[in-house]
Amino acid sequence: MGVKHAREYAVIIDDMVRGIGQVNNVYEFFDMTEGEWLELELPEQEECLKTLADDIFYGLGSEPVMNVGDGVIRHDGDNHVIRVHDGDNLISVIYLI
Repeated sequence: MGVKHAREYAVIIDDMVRGIGQVNNVYEFFDMTEGEWLELELPEQEECLKTLADDIFYGLGSEPVMNVGDGVIRHDGDNHVIRVHDGDNLISVIYLI
């Protein structure tokens, strides 16, 4: 079962990239050090985050909670949103409809 959505997929992914990009230590998901992550040009970082957002979106269809870096991404199907938390802080809400 996938994540149901009515918004354009590309827009949802762009929103997820912005949210996931704010998670502390997100680079650990890529088995990178902070230094290695910072050596990447911004477009390279964004491409990595876009691929990650795409993978997370599809993963949330079967697993409603995923850990990334110091963050947690949760799919709330009842409210049609994806929430991005960094530690205990809610940092982004991605609307699916």
